Order: sequence, then structure tokens, then C-alpha cells
Amino acid sequence: MYSREKRIYRVTVLGSVVNVLLVALKFAFGIVGRSSAMIADAVHSLSDLVTDVVVIVFVRLSNKPQDADHDYGHGKYETLATAFIGLALLAVGIVILYGGAEKIVSALHGEALPRPGVIALWAALVSILAKEWCYRFTVKVGRETGSSAVVANAWHHRSDAFSSIGTALGISGAIFLGPRWTVLDPIAAVIVSFFIVKTALGLMKQASDELLEKSLPDDVEREIRETAEACPGVSGVHNLRTRRIGNIISIEMHVRMPGGLTLYEAHRRATDIERELRRRFGEGTYINLHIEPLKVDGRYVEP
Repeated sequence: MYSREKRIYRVTVLGSVVNVLLVALKFAFGIVGRSSAMIADAVHSLSDLVTDVVVIVFVRLSNKPQDADHDYGHGKYETLATAFIGLALLAVGIVILYGGAEKIVSALHGEALPRPGVIALWAALVSILAKEWCYRFTVKVGRETGSSAVVANAWHHRSDAFSSIGTALGISGAIFLGPRWTVLDPIAAVIVSFFIVKTALGLMKQASDELLEKSLPDDVEREIRETAEACPGVSGVHNLRTRRIGNIISIEMHVRMPGGLTLYEAHRRATDIERELRRRFGEGTYINLHIEPLKVDGRYVEP
């Protein structure tokens, strides 16, 4: 069985190989086929190569163990990778939008746009199949390893597949509907750009939530409370604080137990809670428990 880092490295390198081949194919067929939509699609695939490199570098950094300067490890490097991928996607979407809009305006002013060749359509169809395949095996590994950066990269693959679908439709219309419809090629590029921008904004929001240490979802916090309260003698949980650090989570909470317990017994029960939480949320989960005695009439009473 491969380690988490090796699985991420292998799946990202495989995606990079596919991207290299597609970039070369799209640029060549886009230029030969005179398709602005296909050239825009090639630029999108080129951005995939950049994000593959980002994932490989940042995930390796995030897997470094904690040290004297990083008590909570280096997980936030992975969050930064997600943010960079989102920014790269946003830039690509804006460039494609601008280029397509410029050609549409030119067509509205009477400029004849070149009719794309069938070779560009074949490139789009190959890209759809290849990038959807990349999405499926990448998102599978991303979810199994709990890597937000790999899942983000998988969506980058799928956004490229969506881009190629729009490109294929635009090229098909421009080829088969006649010279008056060559404007469909840049229109397809513009439509695709909106999907790319939407995906980019979603990834950037996810990264910003983690960097700003947003609490985990309510259903996850509810599961944490229920796990702690299921321990014998625990009467309640309060002051629960959660956050995500890259691919792991951090849990802090106050746990109430009978005040008459010995220190040994209280420690044993706290260890049971920690063990169960790590079983559910991963061995790397950071857990900080503060044990409190039960209150009588709203105040602590010595047993």
C-alpha cells in the first residue's frame, strides 16, 4: 500500500502526463484548425500543468512533520496550494472571457471570423474523454487521502472537460451551420469562461475559510459532541472549538465528569475519548481536552 504522499504524487504526475499531451494536441490542432475556442482550451490545459506542479510541491511540504517552529505541522501549505489553484483558474477564465468577447464584438461589426477546421473538433472530443478520466481517478485519491488540494486539482481537470464540451459545441456549430455562424466559436469560449470563474471562486472560498480557521460544519461538530458524551460518566461538552489544518482537523473542548474521579480514572476516560475521535476523524487529529467536575447549583463543589 502506497503512503498518502506517494499516492498524491503518483496521481498528480499521471494527470501531468495527460496535460502535456493535451496541451500539445490542442495548440497544434487549434492553430491548424483556426479555432480561437480550441486555443483558449489549450491555455486552460496549460494552467493545469502549472497547478499540478503546485500540488506536488505544496503537498510534499504539508507532509513534513511538526518541528520547533510549527507545533501544528505544515498542513496549511496544502490550503495555500488550493488558493493558488483557484487564482490560476480565475486568471485563465478572465483571459478566455476577454479574448472571446473581443472576437464577438469584431463579428458584430462585420468582421468575418475564420471557420474552424474539423481537426479542432476532434481535439475537443479527445480532451473531453481524457480530462473526465483524469477527474475521476484524481478525485478518488483526493477524497481517500483527505487532500483538499488534490480534490481542487481534480475539479480543475473537470473544468477543462466542461471547457472542451463548450468548445466542441461551438466548433461544431461554426463548422456545420455555415459562415454566418462562425461567431459560435468565440461564444463557446465565453460561456466556458463563466464555468471556469465559478469553479475558481469556489476553490478560493474554500481556501480562505481554512486560512481564516472557519469552524467545521455543524454535522461534524455534532458528531464530535456525541462521541465525547457517549463516554461513561461524561455529562456534557461545552466550549467546543474546531478548525481544519490542511488535511487534518483540530478539536478543543471542555468535558464534564464527576468530581470524585481519581486523576488516573479521569485521564483514562479522556484517553478513551481521544482514541474514538481519532478513529473517526483520522490518527493525525489534534485533540485538546479540558476536564471539569460537575457543577452543583451552578458552581463547582469540592467532592
